[in-house]
Amino acid sequence: MDIDDKLKRTEDVGYQSDSDSLPGPDSLEKESEHFQQHNDHQLLGNEGGVDVEKAEKEFADLNRELSHFSTHSQKNPAPQRPSFEKDVEKGQADDQTDEPWDLESTLRGNQTAEHEAGIKPKRIGVIWDNLTVRGFGGVKIFVPTFPDAFVSFFNIPGTIMHLLGLGKKGRELNILENFRGVAKPGEMVLVLGRPGSGCTTFLKVISNQRHGYTAVDGEVLYGPFGSETFAKKFRGEAVYNQEDDVHTASLTVGQTLGFALDTKTPGKRPSGLSKKDFKDKVIKTLLKMFNIEHTLNTVVGNQFIRGISGGEKKRVSIAEMMVTGATVCAWDNTTRGLDASTAADYAKSLRVMTNIYRTTTFVSLYQASEMIYAQFDKVLVIDSGRQVFFGPAGEARQYFEGLGFLPKPRMTTPDYLTGCTDEFEREYAEGRSTQNAPSTPDSFVEAFNESRFSDALSEEMSAYQAQMDRERHIYEDFQTANMEAKRKHTSKSSVYRIPFHLQVWILMRRQFLIKWQDKLKLIMSWVTSITIAIILGTVWLDLPKTSAGAFTRGGLLFLSLLFNAFQAFAELGTVMLGRPVINKHRAFTFYRPSALWIAQIFVDLAFSAVQILVFSLMVYFMCGLVRDAGAFFTFVLVIITGYLAMTLFFRTIGSLCPDFDYAIKFAATIITLFVITSGYLIQYHSEQVWIRWIFWINALGLGFSALMMNEFSRLTMDCTADSLVPSGPGYHNASYQACTLPGSTPASYQINGEQYIKSSFQYDPSDLWRNWGLIVVLIIFFLCCNVTLGENVKYGVGGRTITFFAKENKDRKRFNNDLIKKKSKRLNHEESQASDLQIQSKCVLTWENVTYDVPTPSGQLRLLRDVYGYVKPGELTALMGASGAGKTTLLDVLAARKNIGVIGGDILVDGAAPGTAFQRGTSYAEQLDVHESTATVREAFRFSADLRQPYNLPQSQKYAYVEEIIVLLELENLADAIIGNPEAGLSVEERKRVTIGVELSAKPELLLFLDEPTSGLDSQSAFNIVRFLQKLAAAGQAILCTIHQPNAALFENFDRLLLLQKGGECVYFGDIGKDAHVLLNYFHRHGADCPPDANPAEWMLDAIGAGLTPRLGDRDWGDVWRYSPELIETKKAITQIKTQRIREVGDAPKVAQKEYATPLWHQIRVVVKRTNRAFWRSPNYGFTRLFNHVIVALLAGLAYLQLDNSRSSLQYRIFVIFQATVLPALILAQVEPKYDLSRLIFYRENAAKAYSELPFALSMVIAELPYSLLCAVGFFLPLYYIPGFQSASSRAGYQFLMILITELFSVTLGQMIQALTPSAFISSLVNPFIIITFALFCGVTIPKPQIPGFWRAWLYQLDPFTRLIGGMVVTELHGRPVQCAPHEFNTFSAPPNQTCGEYMADYFSRGMPGYIRNNDTGTCEYCAYKVADQFYQPFGLAFEHRWRDLGILAAFIGSNLILLFLASRYVKYNRR
Repeated sequence: MDIDDKLKRTEDVGYQSDSDSLPGPDSLEKESEHFQQHNDHQLLGNEGGVDVEKAEKEFADLNRELSHFSTHSQKNPAPQRPSFEKDVEKGQADDQTDEPWDLESTLRGNQTAEHEAGIKPKRIGVIWDNLTVRGFGGVKIFVPTFPDAFVSFFNIPGTIMHLLGLGKKGRELNILENFRGVAKPGEMVLVLGRPGSGCTTFLKVISNQRHGYTAVDGEVLYGPFGSETFAKKFRGEAVYNQEDDVHTASLTVGQTLGFALDTKTPGKRPSGLSKKDFKDKVIKTLLKMFNIEHTLNTVVGNQFIRGISGGEKKRVSIAEMMVTGATVCAWDNTTRGLDASTAADYAKSLRVMTNIYRTTTFVSLYQASEMIYAQFDKVLVIDSGRQVFFGPAGEARQYFEGLGFLPKPRMTTPDYLTGCTDEFEREYAEGRSTQNAPSTPDSFVEAFNESRFSDALSEEMSAYQAQMDRERHIYEDFQTANMEAKRKHTSKSSVYRIPFHLQVWILMRRQFLIKWQDKLKLIMSWVTSITIAIILGTVWLDLPKTSAGAFTRGGLLFLSLLFNAFQAFAELGTVMLGRPVINKHRAFTFYRPSALWIAQIFVDLAFSAVQILVFSLMVYFMCGLVRDAGAFFTFVLVIITGYLAMTLFFRTIGSLCPDFDYAIKFAATIITLFVITSGYLIQYHSEQVWIRWIFWINALGLGFSALMMNEFSRLTMDCTADSLVPSGPGYHNASYQACTLPGSTPASYQINGEQYIKSSFQYDPSDLWRNWGLIVVLIIFFLCCNVTLGENVKYGVGGRTITFFAKENKDRKRFNNDLIKKKSKRLNHEESQASDLQIQSKCVLTWENVTYDVPTPSGQLRLLRDVYGYVKPGELTALMGASGAGKTTLLDVLAARKNIGVIGGDILVDGAAPGTAFQRGTSYAEQLDVHESTATVREAFRFSADLRQPYNLPQSQKYAYVEEIIVLLELENLADAIIGNPEAGLSVEERKRVTIGVELSAKPELLLFLDEPTSGLDSQSAFNIVRFLQKLAAAGQAILCTIHQPNAALFENFDRLLLLQKGGECVYFGDIGKDAHVLLNYFHRHGADCPPDANPAEWMLDAIGAGLTPRLGDRDWGDVWRYSPELIETKKAITQIKTQRIREVGDAPKVAQKEYATPLWHQIRVVVKRTNRAFWRSPNYGFTRLFNHVIVALLAGLAYLQLDNSRSSLQYRIFVIFQATVLPALILAQVEPKYDLSRLIFYRENAAKAYSELPFALSMVIAELPYSLLCAVGFFLPLYYIPGFQSASSRAGYQFLMILITELFSVTLGQMIQALTPSAFISSLVNPFIIITFALFCGVTIPKPQIPGFWRAWLYQLDPFTRLIGGMVVTELHGRPVQCAPHEFNTFSAPPNQTCGEYMADYFSRGMPGYIRNNDTGTCEYCAYKVADQFYQPFGLAFEHRWRDLGILAAFIGSNLILLFLASRYVKYNRR
């Protein structure tokens, strides 16, 4: 019993990850193929791959190494099972790879070692009664549009309630209702149901993951423990494996599993193994088990980082779940995307592990074969959230047949059971109908409750309850094993294996690896930092210790702090994108989220300290800051602490906000306040009282003040002639002059730096360490917020996806009514079997001797080898093979989708090379479902029909065809549904049908290619797809499609088969025949006989060695094919086809070859219309952008509220105008990801020749225009009128034009940058450099005369913001009188016997600026400027040039557009 319990546990864990991710067919094929290559003697048994009976017999057969592995696993009941599995499979990888390796023996041996080590076994059953799960739904939710964002935002109470998870969410409904059942240790339960019936909800709830549901009623017991107790004490013992893979991309496979083991290595281990030995052996075992030893040191990767394949990633997920060592495991659609042979092997492995470790296993599968079904003990059938059957798997079919359903011997049992719950698929036996047999969920439930199976279930539940009372010792062992698994110093009440301090230490090591191995991000960060340091160092090279260097010295200190602090802005995205990994690890009880936040800050400190030190060394000494060791290290310390404070601040926002839109709005508001109150743009004493307090919680302000104190307290400056008043010929006596720099003393040419900052900023150097201490307090505060929010806020966990709908108009309502009528006819089986489809083309595609080579670091790799075949109109050809055999590669080659590598051989249409119209004349439903997420199903189909069907066809005819496609794909209820994304939109199988529908709507003239059209679908949907393909073929369409896991009924719909084996070699091409007799006869003649009860589609893959089994026969099947008469016949047929078609085509009139079906202007019109609609239905995008514009302008305007005409207000007015330079920072962060996502869709649609590059790029520009205008208005009004700028229309109109042009410039700049870079991630790394360069060289932070000649000669002139600042400053300041405030006058004495007017007469006669307050006194009060023109003229600005500057700024928009259109045309990153 103990052994079985453990085995079951192990298997559950191992399989969880598999379900999580759906690798692409190529990756899966490649992975399976590699698995078989390295397991010639078979991983798990003989012909069947995994021999379960053999597993039960081989109890004693084990080797010492594997025994040790097993020990590892057992030691920790939870990890124990995983370690065994790991040990099992990996054990042999090192030294005995060529010897037969047997899973059963290994697992048995591991368990024996555990017993010998005194490790208690863990096993727990699950019993559930009256289980009801409720959630929100049942109400049609309409897609929000741009105006809805305003309504939502100004509904402040509703917004707050939404953030808190309260408020109206829709009607509450039962997702599951009154479920009951029991699963004992060592039992496997198969959960079957149509998509949307509630299978995933059941698996989540049974594994005790209840977040996201409004209520879970009824009783669920894990052994004697209730769900609350189990969650509190043993949360990691019940785990759920989702379909998608979630991993940290920059970690290797070995590091990913090693980290999991670090958190799960049991405290008590068998055979006295050390933690390191245990970890190494378990990792080796797991990698061996899944045949991915070669990936040990390969990074997992993602869309930005190249790593392991999708199939390998799926197996890593499985292994990671195995490490948890859980006793109750739920696997959601584990085998999606696997070929039939591999899927069967996994199911058998799961069975073996369940038997030996006695885990309690729940699995939901689509398209499960009979062989897979046979592995399960019980089956649960769900129909619309109701339990319609729960009982022995072997008796379920008989039960449904007894209810009156027509027996279908050729249909697999899972398909039959699910089909009985489908109103469109079920058929009744003779004499039975809806009148006397179940037809609704309620009637199914009633029938089950009256059946003997219901009584038997009640008895079994009662008996198990009584057994639990008798077997208290088993649950005591369970608790003991759970306690022994914990490491020293771990709290007895903790659900984690290791104590908190160890979690922090392990996470620190992991975070170090994550940062160190993400080379791209690390290198870009260093390059940016060093580049900015060089620029700052050269711009402020050797700052003079004079009055001329005072302001610029402050600017340098501020920018040094600001740049490094905002390097932390990326943390916002990191937190958001990292949530799925944290949620998974939390569910697996690897670590507390709070431990992660603490660990991260230590690692951040290590990396940032080095980078900031290098940055500081360059800037500090190049710029000539105070040469004092104490000052230098204080400079470094302040910048590091400022960086850490901002890092934690951004992480806090990321933890607090549910999505990017909330986070960006929140961050924009706070960052603006931080910058304004930092003391640089506006000094503390001059700030508005209502924002002055923010300084004390502002790391930027506290840091800037500390840097200023640190620098100027050690500095004494000389007053230059430019700052002396009066100066020039005749004015040389210091006793009668004054320095205009604040803090100066009369009759002195020197200014004490301490007095300067006291006078100008009111900073006291004695407060330096107080302010630094406040930054440390902020670090601690934000860290506490991180820890608290990380533990208590759970975004992205649980819940159901929501489908949005577009509101009906008159036209759509009419179409929908017609669809409802057609659906009703289909339901009543009144539909006509005849098809109206007529495909006119007679073209034939042939390929001969096709090869495909791709470049790799080690040389050319051949993926396809000498493949022959053809596709005729009216025939349905299947392309099948092992995982990694090259099926998708061959489709890509034939469909002309490859743009890298070398293609050899001949691919011909009617005996001639395909023309430019070939891609337009074919449709290719690719495996990845890439769609415009804001479009409805009908809109997506119509878009395809509008652009890809012949232009001369009437639109009404195209749209009528679209409606037929909607009916054929059974999407009537979803015609107006928004496609969305997997988190909020159509389900996986619905999206797959949309993908197929988009290609069918194009009505391809030549060929239809489909890559795994049935993967991820349930059996009924898959059968409907293939049935429709058969209907298309009957109408004259030529079709070639790859297919996975076809049952016999599905397989026989195909006319011809092209079978590939690993390495891209053809194994068979020819007819399949009735009951596959032609195919089976071919194999029979070469020594492989198919058992009569086997599914030919599964058996043939086993025969060629596609799964874990060795091939049948003594010859390679590729060699057999190369010398077979069938290949000779194929070559003859190809020759005959070419000859015949050349003759027929030669007599026909030539047809013009057009690359696109429609003219350019039509493409532009259709694409622009769709793009505008997409923006309109993306309210968060437009509103977040508008909000950020308004809030930044509003806060800046209020900070400089109603400026007067004083001298200081001149600088403030420039700083207000300088706020316009933040527009690119606001816009690029949103425009670039939007363009990047749209470009992914464009790549797919352009490959299908729907439209060209110009319509795409132009549509993106046009769609942004109305929002740009709105944002410009929202930014201009508060920024211009609140500070009291000139209201004359000639001035205000010009200023608005400049803001609008800057807005458009920023949008086109973002689109241009994204068009030139491969991803939004890369462009986000480029942005800081561009934004800082623009802001630095525009003449504000350092005036033009002080910019070094090298930069001033070209970069100052090329900076677009030079024109922005120049035009706006002169327009605002020209002609404005200056009236100095009393404290702004510089006081000096006139020489004896002279009045101030007489003394200053020569000075003013030379045209020098300023005025004397009273000319008739001897004490002169001098104001530096009389009119504002005197303020800006020294900077080289002139009012006469303002329209020139506007024109040049507008010209930059033109250059952006030119580069954008050229990049969209010639720069392509869709390498495949």
